[in-house]
Amino acid sequence: MKRIQDFSVIDTLWLNSSSYILILKSETSIEKIDPGNFAEIKIPDAADIFLRRPISVYDVDHEKKEISFYIKAIGKGTSKLGSLLPGSKVNIVYPLGNSYTPVKNKNALIVGGGSGIAPFKLLGDQLRGLGSKVTYLFGARTSEEIVLTDVFSKLGKFNCTTEDGSLGEKGLVTSHSIFKNIKYFDIVYTCGPDPMMKAIAKIAENNNIRCEASLENMMACGIGVCLCCVTPTIRGNAVVCSEGPVFQSTDLKW
Repeated sequence: MKRIQDFSVIDTLWLNSSSYILILKSETSIEKIDPGNFAEIKIPDAADIFLRRPISVYDVDHEKKEISFYIKAIGKGTSKLGSLLPGSKVNIVYPLGNSYTPVKNKNALIVGGGSGIAPFKLLGDQLRGLGSKVTYLFGARTSEEIVLTDVFSKLGKFNCTTEDGSLGEKGLVTSHSIFKNIKYFDIVYTCGPDPMMKAIAKIAENNNIRCEASLENMMACGIGVCLCCVTPTIRGNAVVCSEGPVFQSTDLKW
């Protein structure tokens, strides 16, 4: 059930010069959230920022009534959110969109890049709870951009690539040696830049492995009204914010 709800900032945990975890707390219960769901966050005290910002949910604690977001400060809105002090009020619309499909007792590969790693804490939690073995593969330009390794390493085997070779294997995420044994995996989940996801999907499809991709199209309303996030699929145009953001890769017309 979608809800418009007020939260208070508990903490902002900066991970590097541009990425942070925003932790919000509610005075009332929090709706059920599945991996891949996102929220539309209103930027407080910013009259010049009209649109809410669509942000994937990183984690949720129903007992503490807390919800967390992994955010990259890449513009005025996301930078403003990162500067909020504890106690600041934030209004969000959530949970929005569909979700990934966690599988039971399978070998799962999770591939992320940039802000695309956001939904993979919740996904890893659910996969482990279902008895699946989780392998993470994240890509970035430098070691500074590889974050939350301690969190993800507790949920599964962690791998990474950096373009400058400062951490993990050198090169793009799609060139990682793990793909030499791609048939070990039963399902692939991915989120990140379109070129990365397209390449990952192609590898999975060429090996007859199911691949679910969460698209990062530009969004505004978050509820399927404004149509700015439409993407072509084999069944016609789909509204990413309401029919997605998660799609089976074979349904997409990349």
